[in-house]
Amino acid sequence: MLSRTADHLYWMARYIERAENMARVLEVTYRMSLVPNAAQSEAALWQPPVLIAGDVAAFARDYGEYHAANVLRYMALDARNPSSIVSALGNARENARAVRVAMSSEMWENVNSLWLELQSRLESGVKETDLSEFCDWVKSRSHLFRGVTFGTMLRDDAYRFVRLGTFVERADNTARLLDVKYHLLLPSGEEVGGAVDYYEWSSLLRSVSSFEAYQKVFRDTIEPWKVAELLVLRDDMPRSLHACFDEVTPILEQLCDDRGWECLRQAGEIHARLHYGRMEDIFQGGLHEFLQDFLQDNIALGEQIQRTFLNAPTH
Repeated sequence: MLSRTADHLYWMARYIERAENMARVLEVTYRMSLVPNAAQSEAALWQPPVLIAGDVAAFARDYGEYHAANVLRYMALDARNPSSIVSALGNARENARAVRVAMSSEMWENVNSLWLELQSRLESGVKETDLSEFCDWVKSRSHLFRGVTFGTMLRDDAYRFVRLGTFVERADNTARLLDVKYHLLLPSGEEVGGAVDYYEWSSLLRSVSSFEAYQKVFRDTIEPWKVAELLVLRDDMPRSLHACFDEVTPILEQLCDDRGWECLRQAGEIHARLHYGRMEDIFQGGLHEFLQDFLQDNIALGEQIQRTFLNAPTH
């Protein structure tokens, strides 16, 4: 298929996944803000969403102080921020509009109606008190997009590029979320196991739809190292790094030709570390270091996908 068409489909899926993940991060931060003593200060609580998105310098320039109203506006509503929900959904719609003929009519209608409904919400105003409902709406529309894609799209290269974009983006966001939140929520002294500690860790799990999965797998109180294992190495947890690369690697095997082997090699190397890795070895080397290495490798893979298949600058 044409590289330009593949590019639009791949980035449409990445942007919708990005919007959903930003909604998840904002929602878990808002829930934590409702718990007394959940953080030492409002700034300490509301800085992580900006850290996860990697937009610290831009936020400091445009907003300065970390508090709920500023972070909500920047991460959800600010069109100048390329990682905001509004920017991500706008870019998704523009990419979808450019390749309407390459997808099912139901997919286009879903993306277009999502954008129109977003405009209606923006006109009405999204307040801090509406944040939880707004984030639930973003997540549900993202789920609907994936369901319509799975249920209506021909299993050809167009479908593969949509799925590839989804899982490359999801892996990136899961790693960023775990890296930032794990450092903030590391157990310390007598606080371990307390009511606030439990609520914070359960909120983190809920932000990646993993709370019930954790209970089924471990049948125990929430412990940080087990949360990390669930989100890194468990291949039966849909948003884990391992599960994402269980999807990425076979997709690339189907897409690759003579010029695609470097792409497949990079994905296979990442997948092997996750498939054969052990949590005790990861902790011995440092979870932060492991996640930083993973993020760099995932970014490099995305750039290689861009060079190999899409022939377009990285978005």
